[in-house]
Amino acid sequence: MRVFALCLSIVAALFLISCEEDEGGSVNEFNEQEIIELRKAKDEAFSASSTSPLPEDKRASFTGLKYFDPDPDYVVEAAFVASARPDTITMQTSTSEPRQAIRAGEFQFELRGAKHKLAAYTFIGSEGTSFFVPFTDRTTGHDTYYAGRYLDIPKIDADRYVIDFNEAYNPYCAYNDRYSCPLVPRENDLAVAIRAGEKK
Repeated sequence: MRVFALCLSIVAALFLISCEEDEGGSVNEFNEQEIIELRKAKDEAFSASSTSPLPEDKRASFTGLKYFDPDPDYVVEAAFVASARPDTITMQTSTSEPRQAIRAGEFQFELRGAKHKLAAYTFIGSEGTSFFVPFTDRTTGHDTYYAGRYLDIPKIDADRYVIDFNEAYNPYCAYNDRYSCPLVPRENDLAVAIRAGEKK
């Protein structure tokens, strides 16, 4: 069974889109072409790389992942509120092999005129440099993968972040049931349709 940490590291390397803030705290200019190029590179890796999550007999016929069109409306500024006492939780997985994670805090943001929040996690033994933010939304099971999607949000020394939902990606178990993927905790079900990022 491939380890989940490998899944995250490969996807992050292929698909990390940096949305920095300027000195005034606003989101930098949206770069649609950069998103398109990164998606193209991910498709190439899925079809040709030895680390592709696709079964070997499916790689030759692979024609590319499906995405929503890049959309700057799904790039939001968020406040990170660290947990006063970070909780250790048991996160269920697609293979019934639970993993221990720490609820490090939550991101609070506005989207489509409403306030939302997403819990941010790190895994015990692999805290790393990013927060793991899985989520479901009103597209889940329709336009997007039925088990939800993931975001990796690099940690910074600040409490103001940028969340780019154009970076939302499917867990590897969406392509191959050999992988063990964390399931989205109920608290990270968004009451809004996130029409950005990877489709099913």
